[in-house]
Amino acid sequence: MDQEVYGEAGAPTSTIWDIFKPRSDEKVGSVNRYIWNAALETLDFLPIESVDPFTGVITTGYGTPPGGGRAYRATIYVSDPALDARSLNVALMTRSGPVSTATTRAIEDAILTRARQLRDRDSRF
Repeated sequence: MDQEVYGEAGAPTSTIWDIFKPRSDEKVGSVNRYIWNAALETLDFLPIESVDPFTGVITTGYGTPPGGGRAYRATIYVSDPALDARSLNVALMTRSGPVSTATTRAIEDAILTRARQLRDRDSRF
């Protein structure tokens, strides 16, 4: 019967319904979901311009952190599905140029800390 319907190629190996199957706990697209969500939560004061979970890039517009006076813009790149510091790259800018390495590192640390908290919370269920 399949030969009559699908021809010599046979039945497809996947269908449209595969998008509803559960995904791996660690991935959103091709990046770590905990780092991805932590980056969005940590930098929630910045307006999102574009997100692409398959390439791992989040681009924001300028925004001012609560209690701060300087506007920042960020590009976040999550390069790997592992929950690891090497998987995260953050580029921060102000209207006058790039920020210091220490500030960028502090933001990366905050994102990674939040990602670990999210993973720990999920492992309790």
